[in-house]
Amino acid sequence: MSVKKIIFLNQKGGVGKTTTAVNLGSALAQMGKKVLLIDLDSQGNLTSAISADNRIPGIYEVIAGQCSAREACQKTSIQNLFAISSNINMAGLNIELVTQDDREYFLKQALEDLDDTWDYILADCPPSLGLVTMNAMVWAQYVIIPMQCEYFAMEGLNLLMRTIANIKKSLNPNLQVLGILFTMYSKRTKLANEVVEDISSFFSNLVFSTLIPRNVRIAEAPSHGLPINAYDVSSSGSKAYRFLAEEVVNRVARNQ
Repeated sequence: MSVKKIIFLNQKGGVGKTTTAVNLGSALAQMGKKVLLIDLDSQGNLTSAISADNRIPGIYEVIAGQCSAREACQKTSIQNLFAISSNINMAGLNIELVTQDDREYFLKQALEDLDDTWDYILADCPPSLGLVTMNAMVWAQYVIIPMQCEYFAMEGLNLLMRTIANIKKSLNPNLQVLGILFTMYSKRTKLANEVVEDISSFFSNLVFSTLIPRNVRIAEAPSHGLPINAYDVSSSGSKAYRFLAEEVVNRVARNQ
């Protein structure tokens, strides 16, 4: 089995990284793929969004060598969907890694025993470009960049693209951007349409066709500890993530 390792990356917070990781993962699982979600953010939003248990060993303990990645995997309420949780210990990991040799490779080494187990491993990165995020970029094959349709999106995207290019050049030649995903999109907003048009003209081959709508049901789902396709399968948000899952599967197939 050839695992596909995808991270959700944006140095800005509140752009839909966690929401996309959870709901894309669940949509892929619904398609029959065996999916593992990894929460790399000390805030633990992905962990709570799928009702994972943050009291048992999670990704911090895996990176610290206190347990194996396989031991940290836990089932979710969704068939085929599993998770490795985060906890508050992740908050200090950037500082702990600074003095370590090969500090960019800790995550890659910690997750090596998972590679033959899953169809997809999806990791939700913290909203920064620190050492935890760098570890994720060294480990991953693909990056999905969720972004809101707002004025400063282009500026942040250019910085992120340069960072990814630097990691690809120096630490992980296999890293590639799978796509740019617009989230919280409202077709009635002139600015949203202008941002989508501008970024699509610069990165036409990278922008996903699927636009994730601004949708109340998507916002409600995490408070129930469920992905959108389990909370309200008929909502526009659930349909959008199902379309995105199909698009991701097709893009990955073309890139392999």
